[in-house]
Amino acid sequence: MANKQGRVVQSTGSWYEIAVEDDEGFSIVKCRLPGRFRLEDYNVTNPIAVGDRVDISINEDDTGSIEKIHDRQNFVIRKSTHNQRGEQILAANVDRAFVIQSIRKPRLKPGFIDRFLVTCEAYEVSSFILINKMDLAREKEKEQAARLIDLYSSIGYDIMATSIYDEESLETVKEELKGRTSVFIGHSGVGKTSIINKIDPGIERPTSDVSDYSEKGIHTTTFAKLLPLHFGGYLVDTPGIKEFGLVNIEPWELSLFFPEMLEPRQYCKFNNCTHSHEPGCGVIEAFENGDISAQRYESYLNILESLEEN
Repeated sequence: MANKQGRVVQSTGSWYEIAVEDDEGFSIVKCRLPGRFRLEDYNVTNPIAVGDRVDISINEDDTGSIEKIHDRQNFVIRKSTHNQRGEQILAANVDRAFVIQSIRKPRLKPGFIDRFLVTCEAYEVSSFILINKMDLAREKEKEQAARLIDLYSSIGYDIMATSIYDEESLETVKEELKGRTSVFIGHSGVGKTSIINKIDPGIERPTSDVSDYSEKGIHTTTFAKLLPLHFGGYLVDTPGIKEFGLVNIEPWELSLFFPEMLEPRQYCKFNNCTHSHEPGCGVIEAFENGDISAQRYESYLNILESLEEN
């Protein structure tokens, strides 16, 4: 029995695909997870995530068993959906997380972007916003995209408009991915996989059309998968997700993850200020003075309400 170190490429439930480096580059070993690991993080629905670095033992039939999970550099996490308890780790050990929203089909949801950004701030993951499908944009939607780019750029976030027909934007995305481990996150149908296929044609991930009736995407990526990029680096392609529930963030600390609130919150009268109704609130004053955008402040209040309900 030989012991090797590898990285989790894909999890399909009972089996994990582990990429192990060898003389020819790397090989994939199918491994099982011993039951003891399932109890250590009982709040997490997937104790091992795509991107994890693990030690495995190789059996005589060339399958393997995961013996150790290495400490994570970081991870992107969200609350589980469909009435499941616990949390789901979307990807581990990533250099940058991209949230992808389409300007049309399906429509763009700024609230999803803000929840994603809060998680990235909380778990120390570098973020990037892509507004995709700009080739479908009408004049009003082009104006909306321009406003969003101005807004998030002013806060300090990386953001850009993309289209699979815009070679310049795709080349910029490619440069951002090169030599890094990244993850694409967004609703079904926003064009995550289409971007991947365009910037690295050798991967050939399956895609589907968006329903004209519901303007919702059809799931084509069933499991998250770590894809080696031919131009260098790795990319985690994730299934489309409808919601991005926050994990282990208390209402009182939410403003810590809105960069534009960090300075004004220092002038709040009360230490436990929620910046929603209290007198002498520095954040409310900054909002009223126009230093915090109405869209972001409304998004903050919506997230705060959901945290208080939970």
